[in-house]
Amino acid sequence: MPKQCARLAWTLLLLIVMLMAAGLVLALAGRETWNDSLAEIPVEFVFAVVGALVAARTGNRLGWLFLAASLVGAVDVVTQAYAARTTGAELPGAAWVAWTFTLLLGITAPLYFLTPLLFPDGRLPSRRWWPVVWLAIVSVLRQMVTVALSDANFSSNFRRLRDPVTFVAPLGTAFNLAQSAGLLVFVAAVGSMIVRFRRAGTEQRLQLKWFMYATVVAALVILIAGEFTNYLLPEFEIAFPLIPAAVGVAILKYRLYDIDRLISRTLAYAIVTGVLVGLYSGLVLLATTVLRFHSTVAVAAATLVAAALFNPLRRRVQRAVDRRFNRVRYDADQTVAAFAARLRDAVDLDAVRTDLLAAVSTAVEPAHVSVWTVSVWTAVGLRPSGPAEPSGLADQFRVA
Repeated sequence: MPKQCARLAWTLLLLIVMLMAAGLVLALAGRETWNDSLAEIPVEFVFAVVGALVAARTGNRLGWLFLAASLVGAVDVVTQAYAARTTGAELPGAAWVAWTFTLLLGITAPLYFLTPLLFPDGRLPSRRWWPVVWLAIVSVLRQMVTVALSDANFSSNFRRLRDPVTFVAPLGTAFNLAQSAGLLVFVAAVGSMIVRFRRAGTEQRLQLKWFMYATVVAALVILIAGEFTNYLLPEFEIAFPLIPAAVGVAILKYRLYDIDRLISRTLAYAIVTGVLVGLYSGLVLLATTVLRFHSTVAVAAATLVAAALFNPLRRRVQRAVDRRFNRVRYDADQTVAAFAARLRDAVDLDAVRTDLLAAVSTAVEPAHVSVWTVSVWTAVGLRPSGPAEPSGLADQFRVA
């Protein structure tokens, strides 16, 4: 069964890639621009690759969820590229293909909204969260029904085509309510992640930190970019794939324990960048407005000051951030530094060995520590003239 599941996962990934390639070829052949639908290709591709890896190696339900959502997204790419490039007569069945696109368009988002609810083990936190899953299903079905029976979302996507199925008047209100229900699913899923984090063990908390870190970084990148431009497709294509990548790292447990260091480094560099940008702007403003220096001289001087302050400021900020957010690493660094300072004046081998074991136990917290002390004669390759000394001494300690 595991081999069959792995084979199915890789087959679905191949199918998704082929559909995306077909959509890209159709769009390029029809001289379409890189629109919202084509912009989904890199995002859906990352979700599909992570889903295949997770499903094939662990069988986690999140892998299959990512594959299902990516498959629907790939079909959306193909159908929109097929229907949007024609006025209705050049390619047969363009209106029905467009209708299929609008029918499937509302499925992807609720599936992705379930990710926080199922992360990281692919299971609900408890049976009490099943109503959230049913709400997601109802949201999807309601969107599909309103789109299937009326022009609720067809004309806004395909202005040159006519909706082939309009049994009733446009059900815009019902469609908007279904979308609002999908947002409620996302809010509830985020709440479930908070509950799971409070109850989780050490390893699961690290996994949740990976997901939260990627989500916050992606949101900040898009929000900051939105202050400067209304065209956010490049930022979306770069930032949003960080979320499935973090899910893959967390579930596959690749460099899982580096998350605390990654968070502290990100915070430190963000703070340093903000301080230096503010300092640079202030110095340029002071030199050009108050002191009446030439703008080129002011910019050069401000650049030199910012460059000179970068490393000292980074070290100070990094220590402060580690002391607050990465306390384990900060305490370990302090322990190692204190041991190195004591080692300079140490002459007694037994005292050094005891101090070394204490430092390792405090900094690393291992379950077992062994110190092998090699005699001087063995180290230089000579034999003692007196009684033979043992070639090695081993002291073993266990740390609870």
